[in-house]
Amino acid sequence: MKAVTWQGRRKIEVAEVPDPQINDPTDCVIKVTTTGLCGSDLHLYEVLGPFLDAGDILGHEPMGIVDAVGSEVRELKTGDRVVVPFNISCGTCFMCKQGLHSQCETTQVHEHGTGASLFGYTKLYGQVPGGQAEYLRVPFADTLPIRVPDGPPDDRFVYLSDVLPTAWQAVAYAGIPPEGSVAVLGLGPIGDMCTRIAAHRGAGQVIGIDLVPERLARAAGHGVEVFDLTQYADRLVDAVRSATGGRGPDAVIDAVGMEAHGGTVARTAQTVTGFLPDALAMALMKRAGVDSLGALHLAIELVRRGGTISLSGVYGGVADPLPMLTMFDKQIQLRMGQANVRRWVDDLLPLLTDGDPLGVEGFATHHLPLDEAPRAYADFQKKRDDMVKVLFHP
Repeated sequence: MKAVTWQGRRKIEVAEVPDPQINDPTDCVIKVTTTGLCGSDLHLYEVLGPFLDAGDILGHEPMGIVDAVGSEVRELKTGDRVVVPFNISCGTCFMCKQGLHSQCETTQVHEHGTGASLFGYTKLYGQVPGGQAEYLRVPFADTLPIRVPDGPPDDRFVYLSDVLPTAWQAVAYAGIPPEGSVAVLGLGPIGDMCTRIAAHRGAGQVIGIDLVPERLARAAGHGVEVFDLTQYADRLVDAVRSATGGRGPDAVIDAVGMEAHGGTVARTAQTVTGFLPDALAMALMKRAGVDSLGALHLAIELVRRGGTISLSGVYGGVADPLPMLTMFDKQIQLRMGQANVRRWVDDLLPLLTDGDPLGVEGFATHHLPLDEAPRAYADFQKKRDDMVKVLFHP
């Protein structure tokens, strides 16, 4: 089959690889019909090379048709249409029963001290072949895949794999009071969807902050009050406070994270690790990794006293300094974590089957064949061609 493979820093190739097989009687194999390109994939493209091997299959936002099932699978049959969550959770362990599927005890990667395994996402998270491919092996077939109805296009459901639950959890964790205010930092796919979900859930004022004109225009088109970073510079905090009654928003969602194309110090550190042997680079990143924290520091400044910051952007550093005095003085609440995809399915499915209030059918800016993945990764990183969300069709 064809699959998108990592071959080195900024080097993506579509290669012929062996078809996946049923390895466990509770597995299924799906024929992928649509699969997304995520901002988190850019961390693999640029930063996390020491945790990858040449030939690793990327991608964690797939959906498709069940092609084969193991002998012990009871809930799925061939021909069923399913979406596959990006985190691999058994659905039956203690953590899964708490709704913490991203911490699944069955698939935690003990070697690296990390949570649940992820599709297509490095040795840190299990090195499981990903979903930017023609076929995908899916474990826990009775509890992991999300069965969706036939009929509506893939665009209606594919975001259940990551974008929708990640954004929904970010808004839920933000704890926005009824008719309250929220500022979303970063208007990529997750940030954009956060603004839509916040409005849908009753926020009275939704503010979006970015510096990419196309993203700002896209959010403004959905009624978001946008602020262009390039127009405000060091006046942004004052401008947002002024727009929120002088006190700052009730909640801030950081949808930027480690900024794969971000700050100078972090970018230099990331580049240096690229010249080290993998074993040394892995150790350095795990013990002394430093992120570009511009977005998080901005969130801390922006949020009102007693407000909440919700982190949905991925941070990878282990030595990141935080302004603890300011956070303590402002009595800030901070919530974060990988999305617990399965936890939010019951909340989200009605919004996809009864109309389209979140605008998912028009959410993708680009639909591309899998063969165009190398160009899409490069364009997405450089924010070329008005690219916000890419869906591949194997």
